[in-house]
Amino acid sequence: MNTPSNLKYSKDHEWVRVEGDIAVIGITDFAQSELGEIVFVEVETVGETMDAGEVFGSVEAVKTVSDLLLPVSGEIVEFNEQLEDAPELVNDDPYGEGWMIKVAMSDKTELDELLDAEGYQASVG
Repeated sequence: MNTPSNLKYSKDHEWVRVEGDIAVIGITDFAQSELGEIVFVEVETVGETMDAGEVFGSVEAVKTVSDLLLPVSGEIVEFNEQLEDAPELVNDDPYGEGWMIKVAMSDKTELDELLDAEGYQASVG
């Protein structure tokens, strides 16, 4: 399982990469492997300000649909539109081209509540 050390992780299997005041968010390698082949990513919350833990979208795999939970509060400022035509990027490159959203964080201290790579690996066994 690939768990880059430069990211923060939620217990709900989302990752966060901080770029200034922006949080780039996607799902972890573990999550995409558990879901299987991803066929659709839906995010209709661009422009909305949401709290950590709220559902910002969903990811549909061949066998299941799973909610996507926001790991940090803020305004969703961008959706990775590449995923509309190529949702498999989440499977192929979950930490790169398969990112899902960008959030203008409203409270950076929430990052302290997220797991580091070692903590996330321990949480998934």
